[in-house]
Amino acid sequence: MCGEAYLQSTRLATALGPYEGFARNREPQLRVVDKHRAHAHRLDPALVPLDLLAAAREVWDTGLAEARAHGVRNSQVTVLAPTGTIAFMMDCDTTGVEPDIALVKYKKLVGGGVLKIVNTTVPRVLRRLGYDSREVQEIVEYIDEHETIEGAQALRPEHLPVFDCAFRPARGSRSIHPLGHIRMMAAVQPFISGAISKTINVPEQATVEDIEEAYVESWRLGLKAVAIYRDGCKKTQPLNTVKPGAQRADADRGEVKAAAPEPARRITGGAEGKPEPVRRRLPTNRHALCHKFDIAGHEGYIHVGFHEDGTPGEIFIKMAKEGSTISGLMDTIGVLTSMALQYGVPLEVLVSKFSHVRFEPSGFTKNPDIPIAKSLIDYIFRFLGTRFLGAEQRVAIGLAERPEPAPVTTPAVTATSTRAPLAFSPQADAPSCPDCGSLMIRNGSCYKCLNCGATSGCS
Repeated sequence: MCGEAYLQSTRLATALGPYEGFARNREPQLRVVDKHRAHAHRLDPALVPLDLLAAAREVWDTGLAEARAHGVRNSQVTVLAPTGTIAFMMDCDTTGVEPDIALVKYKKLVGGGVLKIVNTTVPRVLRRLGYDSREVQEIVEYIDEHETIEGAQALRPEHLPVFDCAFRPARGSRSIHPLGHIRMMAAVQPFISGAISKTINVPEQATVEDIEEAYVESWRLGLKAVAIYRDGCKKTQPLNTVKPGAQRADADRGEVKAAAPEPARRITGGAEGKPEPVRRRLPTNRHALCHKFDIAGHEGYIHVGFHEDGTPGEIFIKMAKEGSTISGLMDTIGVLTSMALQYGVPLEVLVSKFSHVRFEPSGFTKNPDIPIAKSLIDYIFRFLGTRFLGAEQRVAIGLAERPEPAPVTTPAVTATSTRAPLAFSPQADAPSCPDCGSLMIRNGSCYKCLNCGATSGCS
């Protein structure tokens, strides 16, 4: 592939000229192409299909000759993209350049949960090594139960290194040495003009000297890029050799360790190791704000109590007569909101969730920042958002403000026109266009699409 790419690059150079700077770099560039060609001729015929080997040597010979005659359009033509990702896309255990992380590994999913991935190549390898069907079945069952091949009675000791992986298994002690990763890359690098995007995995116990040795050896072997990852160096990693919360055996000391769970936010240790949420209570004497509102003739009051740092920590809502349904509803909303704030729920999350909730009573208000409320809940949380959130937070959740226009200057007088802030985004609760899928905007009582012109009812 690399040889064909360079050959095609010479054809482009014939038609369009070589890349800018080729004249200055002619000798080094041709020397690089010649190095690739030389490695193709060094391949052992016993390890490569003869027709493939002949084609590779022929294309490199032709490519070098054409490069000397016409130059090349591209200084580099091939790279090896992230090898682990490619393996997932190709639905294979490994591409070969990147070894398998483990025979059994667990992948954390973005939406939550864990996917168990089992290497499917083991039975085929065992059969090629001369094991019969009964022995293959016994070894595979052992891997399923113990998540490692180490200790399987039917496996011959001399074959154990064949199944070494990048990470040490949860109940084992073997793994590929970091230099093994580097030497595998070095075997492939002569046939790739660019770099190899592959992780060199080092164990959790790796030292600074181990990392230094890996980089120096990579330089000695001519690698063009090195990416080192130490097992467990991040709070979370996509692939692990042990299921979260399960037991992991420390083979070096014969101990059994529990896999470290992800640290939770704002928690302390509780009974039996369970996390205990922390409530941030307000002081006995606290500052407060009282706001009167009117929605379509329905009056009410919002009382907001503050922590010592000035952030809201409790909400009381007074409306209608005691004992009425709406009074009970407002009391419940106030208590729930107060508890959420005191247990660490960000105010912007609450405002984003409850803004634009629509039910009666709704209508015009006397608040210039919120001229129309879709419901009592909508007004309460948009009021909290416009009053206590920063400008960037308001924009992020749809509570945008109108920008102030530039002053209008005439020869006789200078006047500045300003607009009242807009306490909602016209797209905040808009549906998707049924025709093209774009987000619509409010158009009177309905919605219109700025992309294709469709409307939800208004002309």
